[in-house]
Amino acid sequence: MSEILVLVDHADGAIRKPALELLTLARRIGEPSAVVLGAGPAAAAIAAKAGEYGAAKVYVADGAEFTDQLVVPKVDALTQIARTADTGAVLVTSSGEGKEIAARVALRLGSGIITDAVDLRAGDAGPVASQSVFAASYTVESRISTGVPVITVKPNAVAPEAAAAAGAVENVAVAFTGNAATVTSRTPRVSSGRPELTEAAIVVSGGRGVGEAEGFAVVEDLADALGAAVGASRAAVDAGWYPHTNQVGQTGKQVSPQLYVANGISGAIQHRAGMQTSKTIVAVNKDPEAPIFELADYGVVGDLFAVLPQLTDEVKSRKG
Repeated sequence: MSEILVLVDHADGAIRKPALELLTLARRIGEPSAVVLGAGPAAAAIAAKAGEYGAAKVYVADGAEFTDQLVVPKVDALTQIARTADTGAVLVTSSGEGKEIAARVALRLGSGIITDAVDLRAGDAGPVASQSVFAASYTVESRISTGVPVITVKPNAVAPEAAAAAGAVENVAVAFTGNAATVTSRTPRVSSGRPELTEAAIVVSGGRGVGEAEGFAVVEDLADALGAAVGASRAAVDAGWYPHTNQVGQTGKQVSPQLYVANGISGAIQHRAGMQTSKTIVAVNKDPEAPIFELADYGVVGDLFAVLPQLTDEVKSRKG
């Protein structure tokens, strides 16, 4: 059975949830092999966790290049491993960095690439990826016809499922090509204490209907009660009410959580493109004709400043 290489995202010495999702999907199309790059002393713990989720083999490479340079060292390592292993496909998380890595690896391997897949299955001629296209109005199935398939997968495409495997560690010495952008300084991001927007299982968003920056307080209160990330529509971001890093939409971040709560958001196509693949969508809007209700699984016609505090109180009471 061919190896399915999974580039493992990790942070602060721990494997990130999207990597566990990729390992779960990889089992559908072959034998998962995790690729852990630049983890330092945490590599052993990350490799063990990857083994718990189905990685029969874990390729580990370390070096200052992975932290001091951008993208290229990871491309060097992943390409080298893909060429030497019996590789059936390469899976990478659909983040900004992930898609750049995947594109460069595909170019070096002379392969095709599929981005933003939401599902994978085995096919007679190789892995078949499902994608949501045209602002998530259609779902299509695609496969790579040339070379080793390189596929990026959206976070929350599947629930991670443990399946213990050997997790045998193989240390790799990477021949770095150089010519990479070098990191000259770092500024730690201020933590909000909330999940990363693109990885969150629950997202609570606010739009033009919040009225002002202070209006996001009720959105944040509900998000904190649910343990959710906070999103914003382009209208709210353009008005300066919420940071651009939290924008959900075609020109912002694309999310696919288990639950998406849209508050005071009309549901324009630009916003829908960023959240339409959410598993369950709840909309709160005082306009009964708002397009968001056409998409929502559940809708509440009402003032979000009256509805959200009640919902927040109810969530808190049920959590005890």
